This record gives sequence, C-alpha cells and structure tokens, in this order.
Amino acid sequence: MTDQVQCVVVGAGVVGLAVARALALRGMEVMVLEAADAIGTGTSSRNSEVIHAGLYYPPGSLKARLCVEGRNMLYAYASERGIGHQRCGKLLVATAEEQRAGLQSIYERAQANGVTDLRWLDRDQARALEPALECIAALHSPSTGIIDSHGLMLALQGDLENAGGLVVLNSPLAHARIAQEAIELIAFDGTQLHAQYLINAAGLQAPRLAHAFEGLDPAHIPVARFAKGSYFTLAGQAPFKHLIYPAPEAAGLGVHLTLDLGGQAKFGPDVQWVDSAEDLLVDPRRGDAFYAEVRKYWPALPDGALAPGYAGMRPKIHGPHDPAADFCIQGQATHGIPGLVNLFGIESPGLTSALAIGEHVAQMLVQPTANL
Repeated sequence: MTDQVQCVVVGAGVVGLAVARALALRGMEVMVLEAADAIGTGTSSRNSEVIHAGLYYPPGSLKARLCVEGRNMLYAYASERGIGHQRCGKLLVATAEEQRAGLQSIYERAQANGVTDLRWLDRDQARALEPALECIAALHSPSTGIIDSHGLMLALQGDLENAGGLVVLNSPLAHARIAQEAIELIAFDGTQLHAQYLINAAGLQAPRLAHAFEGLDPAHIPVARFAKGSYFTLAGQAPFKHLIYPAPEAAGLGVHLTLDLGGQAKFGPDVQWVDSAEDLLVDPRRGDAFYAEVRKYWPALPDGALAPGYAGMRPKIHGPHDPAADFCIQGQATHGIPGLVNLFGIESPGLTSALAIGEHVAQMLVQPTANL
C-alpha cells in the first residue's frame, strides 16, 4: 500500500523547515524527509550564524529581495519565540585607499535594495566604536546581527509539528517519478509515497537529488559546485563588539570576524573550491594566511591566537571564475511539472532569507504558473 501525503519537503535544514512550516501554517499536510539522524546537520549548522542586512546582492535579485524580507521576518520571529539573537551591527571596513570605491558601490547597492540605515564612518569614528580596529573608512550596518541557528530550527520544527506536520529522520529519498495524478516517491528503505507537492530543499545534495526525478528535464538542473569555508577560533576574548568584515573579494566576503552569542570570536570563512561536499576537515596550515588578512584590520592579533575551528560548505551553482549566481527556486513556470519546486544554490544569505523563502515557495504552489 502506498501512503498519500499532500506535501513532501526533502531536507530538514533551516530552509526546508521554513518551507515546511509555511505550508503547514496554510493548512497543508506536510512531511519532511531528512536523510541524516537529526535536523540541520549540513550547511545550516556550519555557517557564521549571521543575520545579513542585504548589502551585497544585485538589486532585483532573489537574494536581495528575500534577504531584506527575511531579515525583518527573522528578527520579529526570534523576538516572538525567544530565540537567542543579537542585533550587534557590523562594520564593513576599507584598509587601503583602493577599497574605498568598493565600499561606495556596496553603499549604493544597499540603497537600491532598500537598506537605508548604513552610515559612513571615517577612521576616527570607526575607532571610537572599536578602538582595536584599523581602517581608513567603514560602513556601519546596524541591521546586521547574529542568531542561534539551532534554536531557530527547533522553533521552526515546533511550529511545523504543532500545525500537524511531521519530520522523519534517517529517510533519504532514492527516486521520484512524475505521474499523472501525483508525484511518486520511493525512499531507500522501500517506503513509497504519493505526493501532490514535492519541494527539493536538500541543500548541497539538491542537484544530485533532482537527477533522480524521472520526468524532469536535466537541462533544468545546474551543476553542483562546492566552495569550502574554514573557520579559525580566537583564543581568549575578542576586543570587538561588532562584526568586522573587510571589503568583499571574489567568491566570498573575505576573512571576517564574527561573534557568537557568548562573545567568542571566530575568523572566516575563507574560500577553497573542492570536489566533494564531504570535504569538511580544516587544514591547520590554512590558518597561516589568516594572520596577514586579519592584521589588516586588527594589527594587534597575537601570534598563535588562532586555532582550527570547523568548516562549512557553500552549495554553489556557479564555478570559481563565473559571476555569483542568484538563488535558483524553480517551479512549474520553469520546468512545467505541477507540484515540483527545486531549490538550488541556497547559499548565504539562505539562513537570513529562510522565512521569506518559505513564503515564496508557498506562493509558488498557490500560483504555479506565475514567475514570482
């Protein structure tokens, strides 16, 4: 006998849980299939836990729109649910004269994205906020913050389950077939489901999973690329209260300083293109390059103060020499299959955007032929 379920979401990371919650709160029957033995063990637990303001993304892109919407939703949700978070703010710094134009470009892009609270600081103003900082100019982003990502995911799961939804762990999906009346799903343990809606929120594995969807034209599936980011932790207390970001560089945002809710500092992530999503070991030797980069804005970083922390993996859908890709959220309007939504390349600012992505996907299912 094959079970019937209205909505199946594959992947119980922060985005999958947010999508499932949005659907369940609309009265839909929702089941989340998660391959691992716990929620949020992939990209969702290996990131900087930063709430991004929406400064960097091209105006009109999904990243820009969903980041700004998601940021506002996330602060409200965290306050309402008592999820640990802090609107600590960020200083985006230029440490060389040639970087000043880059900050100006970011300022203009942020304005176009609806981020209107950025404030220019000269060196003295920046050092008044952060005496240990060295820079020639900075942008202060008061809307940037940090959040307990695990607390967030537990709250999303709780909302989903309170609305009648279900998270099923240790349940990797093996195959899907696009049938006339439903989408037929087969798990690796042989379990079969018929679903009206299937949302592929499998993160790093989303392109690979999509290739197992019989009836989906492979032309709609991007090539998965993996950009590893290693973090190094700081011994002792950091002399900073704000997040400190250098002017952005290719593929990433430079070796930046972020804080956790306990005030502990970490540096990273760097960018290392790798062949496997499983390549998550931190090479201690990569820390050597961190010292020179960090000392551009914190000259007093002591020798030997950095220790290998952890690594995360960005689910890229562009290569190292390509322009950065936007979020790719594909529905029927793109691939022609009723009820199927694929989420590809949901890298940063995916955590910040999660609640807005959930609403976006729910709207796609309500208006399946619209290009949202």
